[in-house]
Amino acid sequence: LAFAVKKINEDSQILHNITLGFHIYDSYYNPRMTYRTTLDLLFRSKGFFPNYKCDNQKNLMAIIGGLDASTSSYMAESINLFKIPQLTYGSFSQEELQATKLSSLYCMVPKEEHQYTGIIQLLLHFGWTWIGAFTYDKNKGEHFLQKMHLLLSQNGICLAFMQKIPQQALFEKLSEFLDLISIIFNILIDQKANVFLVYGEPFMILWLRNVVFLHDFENKTSASFRNVWILMFPIDFILTGLQRAWDLQLFHGALSFTVHSREVQGFKEFLQVIKPSTHKDGFIQEVWEQLFDCSFSNEESPSIINEICSGEENLETLPAPLFELEMTGQSYTIYNAVYAVAHSLHEAVRSRPPHRESQSFEFQALQPWQLHPFLQGISFNNSAGERVFLNEKGEATGGFDITNMITFPNRSFQRVRVGEMDLQAPKGKELFIDESMIIWHSVLPISLCNEHCSPGYRKKGMEGKQFCCYNCVPCPEGKISNQNDMDYCFECSQDHYPNKEKKGCILKLLVFLSFEENLGTGLASIALCFFFMTSWVLGTFVKQRDTPIVKANNHSLTYTLLGSLLLCFLSTLLFLSQPSKLTCLLRQPTFGITFSVAISSVLAKTITVVVAFMATKPGSQMKRWVGKRLAFSIVLSCFLFQVCICIIWLSTSPPFPELDIHSELQEMILQCNEGSAFFFYCVLGYMGILAIASFIVAFLARKLPDSFNEAKFITFSMLAFCSVWISFFPAYLSTKGKAMVAVEVFSILASSAALLGCIFLPKCYIIVLRPDLNHRKQLIKRN
Repeated sequence: LAFAVKKINEDSQILHNITLGFHIYDSYYNPRMTYRTTLDLLFRSKGFFPNYKCDNQKNLMAIIGGLDASTSSYMAESINLFKIPQLTYGSFSQEELQATKLSSLYCMVPKEEHQYTGIIQLLLHFGWTWIGAFTYDKNKGEHFLQKMHLLLSQNGICLAFMQKIPQQALFEKLSEFLDLISIIFNILIDQKANVFLVYGEPFMILWLRNVVFLHDFENKTSASFRNVWILMFPIDFILTGLQRAWDLQLFHGALSFTVHSREVQGFKEFLQVIKPSTHKDGFIQEVWEQLFDCSFSNEESPSIINEICSGEENLETLPAPLFELEMTGQSYTIYNAVYAVAHSLHEAVRSRPPHRESQSFEFQALQPWQLHPFLQGISFNNSAGERVFLNEKGEATGGFDITNMITFPNRSFQRVRVGEMDLQAPKGKELFIDESMIIWHSVLPISLCNEHCSPGYRKKGMEGKQFCCYNCVPCPEGKISNQNDMDYCFECSQDHYPNKEKKGCILKLLVFLSFEENLGTGLASIALCFFFMTSWVLGTFVKQRDTPIVKANNHSLTYTLLGSLLLCFLSTLLFLSQPSKLTCLLRQPTFGITFSVAISSVLAKTITVVVAFMATKPGSQMKRWVGKRLAFSIVLSCFLFQVCICIIWLSTSPPFPELDIHSELQEMILQCNEGSAFFFYCVLGYMGILAIASFIVAFLARKLPDSFNEAKFITFSMLAFCSVWISFFPAYLSTKGKAMVAVEVFSILASSAALLGCIFLPKCYIIVLRPDLNHRKQLIKRN
């Protein structure tokens, strides 16, 4: 205050030719004395005026004071009647500001609720979820616990205890006092709650230090404490009188929320030159006696118990608990408050109409209430280079500093700024903390009700205890937890599956039946072998087309049958490649059409033989059906009917590739969805009808002459075909993925191989191994 007034009076840029003065009054933390002091301030002239050069007329323009809400409200009840601006340097809650309803009140410190937000973010930053709270035994302390308990619960933090500390140690019995001391001491040595939140007034620090002092006179226990104290503004470390000999090791590593401050140039030098001899006022002399524990000689009281003050003592020798040379947060706030009043006065003076040279300007005519328009929304840059701003409600928009307390064996301490609470930052990012600058007792403390549940486990609440206390249970099958202390386990995404530890997800392997794997390679090799074998048979028949055995078997139908079998074997390769839109469209129709041609060719061969023998009977009407037209009509009609089924299938509900991610736990199956199961089974059913018809006709023709009759071989081939495809359906429906595709490929290969082997193997035997039997005479002889 004195420093700010001195700087303003020395600055020619502000309040030129006007000198500021100030009074200092003590509220004594007592409502009655606060009222009395406020009246003295308004109606008496007991103050002193440094650098007052005009006259001794008292002209009160503003009041700076009120560290807590109660003191401010007591003062304001009288001050507000005169509309005198009152600038406070304490932090008030929203309820307290609404309760006062004072238009003359200006808060130089942000609202208390902003500290709540900072504390929550600080606790979450370090993972402290099991904390204790100390507050004073007043209504304000009760309101704080109610609001803080709700905020903590919403953010997953629990209060291990809530201990109220009386403002005055007045007990009917000594035992009550000792019981309270024991309770608090036992709380301090608790092994789980290692973080303590302290809310209230500066006396609470002395209370807590008394607890340890009374239990440990030799100071052996306090050094072993590993607790972290989180102190809310305006709590501070101040020791006076007998307490000046106490050390503060108990609070080593404490984190304090203090009003934001900056180093002001010239302040240290100002303090270093202060001497009682140069400042002829009782205030400096009284403070000097308290700081250095001495007394100035007084003729009225010659008996002095303390040492005599010389007045030349050095303030730099005092430990931090007694006096700090650096400007604290509260001092910085008072400094800004003085400058806010000065700038308002300056603007008020400038706004007045210019007076004539013959008329003198009466500054005393300016009334305090006239400053309000200039204080509301005031904005200026102070000498520390920071912008000071009050909004339209008269509230500061600054922030808070987070300081770390470092104690030393000589009973002094140092505050180190380790973070800040920036109210202008985006929501959720107001807190900045530099962990590397924090000095703990040893390591970063842990404050949990129980150990973290590691990934792969979830929390399970313990009956009768707070939600921060829980057991850890493994995640069920198929679910994971990938962070500490998860409330629920969750399933992996559809294309992932849990690992063995159930703490992560692994991408499922994309699988399909392909040439690269053993099963695919084997099936492809078999298909190619049969393809080349069929090609050899076809080449043999073409080469031996003029021989009797080839002529006797209707070589045109034989070529058609062999050609369709070639395509059947090749069609299996479509099933052994990666499913795509094209391959899915071609797979089933290609197989269905080519196999229908093969079976219809067999049916045509059998019917042709039957019709030929029936036509040999006298007067038979079958003679007109003998010839190639009948055979090709049968093949063509059967072929076109299957083509029509496939066209309708592809035009209404065509097959498409799909990803099956549910059938297998660790695999994603890329497969072809048939689109319409009805048409798929229509294609297979139609081939089954053709096969049954071929089987029946061949069975009826089995007793025809052997030299021209293939009925027995066709009967066996159709019997093998039906056996394969009857077995196919249950196997196909009971398998998934690659196995299902392999079943269909095997069925195609087996049924095609049955036709090739049963019908053409005997003929190839004669053509290749017994060419002596491939003569017309031999055929006639056998007939």
